[in-house]
Amino acid sequence: MEPEVVVEIMSNALFLVIKLVAAIIIPSLTVGLVVAVFQAATSINEQTLSFLPRLIVTLLALIFGGHWLTQELVDFFKTLIMNLPEVMG
Repeated sequence: MEPEVVVEIMSNALFLVIKLVAAIIIPSLTVGLVVAVFQAATSINEQTLSFLPRLIVTLLALIFGGHWLTQELVDFFKTLIMNLPEVMG
C-alpha cells in the first residue's frame, strides 16, 4: 500500500468529519451568539437561557440534516469499499 493512498483516504475522512460536524455546530453557535447579544443588551444573566435554544437548534439540525449526514457517510464508505482492491493491491 502506497503512503499517498493512505494520506488521501485520511484527508478525505477528516474533511468529511469537519463537514458533518460543522453542519451541526454552526447553527448552534449562531443561536448562542444571538442569545448572548440579547443577554448583554438586557442584562439578563441566566445560564439556562442560552442552553435551551442551543439544544433545540442542535436537535433540529440533527433532525432535518440527519438524512444528508447519513448519506454522506454511506457515500464515503461506498467509495472506500469500491477502492479497497486498489488500496490492497
